[in-house]
Parts: sequence; C-alpha cells; structure tokens
Amino acid sequence: MAHGGNPIFSGKNFREATQAPPAPQAPYGQNPYGQAPYGQNPYGQTGYGQAPAQGGWNSAQQGMTQEQLQDLYNRPAAGPADIGRMTYDDVIIKTAGCLGILVVGAAVALAVPQGTGSMLMILGALGGFALAMVNTFKKQPSPGLILAYALLEGFFLGGLTRILDNLFPGVGIQAVVGTLSVFAVTLVLFKSGKVRATPKLMRFFMIALIGYAVFALVNMFMMMTGAVTTPFGLSTSMEIMGIPLGVFIGILAIGLAAFSLIMDFTSIEAAISAGAPQRFSWTAAFGLTVTLVWLYVEIIRLLAILRGDE
Repeated sequence: MAHGGNPIFSGKNFREATQAPPAPQAPYGQNPYGQAPYGQNPYGQTGYGQAPAQGGWNSAQQGMTQEQLQDLYNRPAAGPADIGRMTYDDVIIKTAGCLGILVVGAAVALAVPQGTGSMLMILGALGGFALAMVNTFKKQPSPGLILAYALLEGFFLGGLTRILDNLFPGVGIQAVVGTLSVFAVTLVLFKSGKVRATPKLMRFFMIALIGYAVFALVNMFMMMTGAVTTPFGLSTSMEIMGIPLGVFIGILAIGLAAFSLIMDFTSIEAAISAGAPQRFSWTAAFGLTVTLVWLYVEIIRLLAILRGDE
C-alpha cells in the first residue's frame, strides 16, 4: 500500500497470511523434518538392486504410470489464483460485476415514471452514501454490501441523468463517453509509468480535495438557505472573466477524480504484490466503483453547466 492512498483501502489487512509458517523445531540431535540419518533411505524408496521395502512408496503402489508421474512433474507451478491470492483478473471480474449491477439500477431509474425515478434517486443518494461509509470502514469486504452499494448508486445516477438529460438533451451519453475516456487515459498513463501517486502529488491532492469539499459544503448550505437560487448555486451565479465558476471547479474535480483512479491502481498493484488474500479483490472493485461514480457525476455536472451557459 502506498502511503496516503485511497482511504477505501486503508486499514485493510492486505498482508494477512502472506508469510510462510515457522519452521518446526526439534530437540537437539533429532531431524526436525523426520528425515532419516545420512546413508538411510528417507522416503522408503529402495536402493539399486534392492527389493521394495514393505510400505514403501512407489508408482505401482500409487496406481500411477511413469507417464503420469512425468506429466505431474511437467505441470506449471501453482499461480496466485491457485493458492487463494488476489489477481488482476479477480479485480477486473468483480469490478465488471459491480458496474453491471450499477447499470441495471440506472436502467430501472430511467425506465420507471418520473416521480418514482426521483424517489429512487433520493433513495440511492442516501443509501449509497450510508453503504459507502460502511464498506469503507469495514475491515473485511462484504460482497453483498458492495453489490448493494452499486445498485443504489445506479438508482442515483439514473435519476440524476434523467433530470439533466431532460434539461440538456445528450449530456447523459456524453458523460458516459467522457467517464470511459478519462478512465482509459488514466489507466494507460499509469501502466506506462508516466503518472504515479508520489508523496508530493498526494499532498497536493489532499489540499485540493479539502478545498473542494469546503466549497461544496458552503455551496450546499447557500442553496438550502435560499442565499443563491441558480440551479448549481455558486457554480453558476459567480463568474470569472465571463466563465461560470462551476467550470473551473468542475475541471478541478475531474482532475481529482482522475488522480483518485491513479491511487486506486497503485493500491491494487501494491496489494497484489503483497500477496493479498483473494477476497480483497472486492475491496479493489468497490474502490474503483466509488471513484468512477464520482467521476461521472462531476463530468455530467460540468456538461450541464456548459450547456446552461449557451
């Protein structure tokens, strides 16, 4: 785990059961592994020209031919998946499952009547936030809770997309394409080694994230109290050189979400290198899903602000 990585991965016992068990101890003068003294046959096999010892091991007694023994010898060594370790394939499959459930939830919110869709959006926003907190602070991943989070976020994103797409036709599909594009570019940059979650970038990320969170809270408070009446609050009521403040905030937020993906990739890479148990691939899938939801919301909001300024 990289220091200061995604908080979703923090506190997880990724290094559990990654060390070999201690070697057995035996009294002085005795062989700790039960091997016979020098000159004696340790496995009950017969020497050259000797008859097989009673109870000794050989291929005939085991019912295996020489070809079968050679086939066993030629087989590849067990990989991480064979010994219950987390692999990239595990992460990909479970992330795809989470995103599939999310798409199903979004499709339901888009298909039901407008009023029901709005109720599902509120349920998804509140329930998704609650389950995000539970899954983040849970020491051991729970596949059921993670999939439930994905479904609720699907309700939220489906309802949000429906509202904004009715106001600004086409922003929904544009946001989907934008999210996939940012994800693909970020993954390529990470795999090429051009972008890494260095301590310096981590400090900048945390400062920018705190500033963004403070702005979001102030903006929400002013909208709730009626201090600003525009659809996106301060994001559209204030301008810098004729450009809505929300455009600058939105670009910053998308950059933060993209860097959060880098943090996710770094955490996943470190967990796999450490030999993390296979179950933690659910934690990795959850972390990626949270970041992709955040990225989608920021992109569709930025697109709506840009369209509203036309």
